[in-house]
Amino acid sequence: MTADRILNTAGAWALALIWVLPLAYAIWTAVHPAAYEARFDLFAPLTLENFIKAWNAAPFGRYFLNTFVLVTVILAGQIVLCTLAAYAFARYQFPGRGILFGLVLLQLLIMPDILIVENYKAIRFLDLVDTIPAIALPYIASGFGIFLLRQTFMSVPKELEEAAQVEGMSTLGILVKVYMPLAIPTYLAYGLVSVSHHWNNFLWPLIITNSVETRPVTVGLSIFSAIDSGVEWSVINAATLMTSGPLLLAFLLFQRQFVQSFMRAGIK
Repeated sequence: MTADRILNTAGAWALALIWVLPLAYAIWTAVHPAAYEARFDLFAPLTLENFIKAWNAAPFGRYFLNTFVLVTVILAGQIVLCTLAAYAFARYQFPGRGILFGLVLLQLLIMPDILIVENYKAIRFLDLVDTIPAIALPYIASGFGIFLLRQTFMSVPKELEEAAQVEGMSTLGILVKVYMPLAIPTYLAYGLVSVSHHWNNFLWPLIITNSVETRPVTVGLSIFSAIDSGVEWSVINAATLMTSGPLLLAFLLFQRQFVQSFMRAGIK
């Protein structure tokens, strides 16, 4: 038992170091002059010049705005569609219910990258190429969100719905005033996952966007890093920290709430 504990502890520390060391290097180079990119000096001067250079070298303000609008639109659309679909699967009996829910689960097994060509054809047919809605549309319907909310709605006591019906509440009212408030932990957990995923999404936005007005931070950062003009690693790492900083900060601040939300939602 002692040997197992030692191995588990050593493995945990090794994984922690693998995760922390690249981040520590990025922070070190970002807050020190370029001369200290490849050498460690405890008394090296601190500077914010790399962040200023990175911010001025690319329109990161626009990239952040695009990304904020993008993740907000996707999350809002997912909440509406997933809530309605999950409620129907959880509380209604209709022909083909099992088959349709099976197709929803099948979506979880399909990598989004496989559908890139067909998605691009559809977006081009709708004349939405190089727009924020073009990035969002393929992700509005989420099989994971439907499954997660369905499981939560099925755990709500049927007596609560019957009591609301006795009070004369409509179907939509029951959903909004009974089911959704009880599913707030699930919405929180799913919201964190959705925002994190689409904030970091890269391949589809890279393909479907062509201009600064629509690029999210991930695409903007890749273009900025690929500039063949002798950009220092310290500036690139500063830009990387700017783009990933909001998510990292949110994870550190809400890590406990994130885990508790999934546990309450029944995800072990």
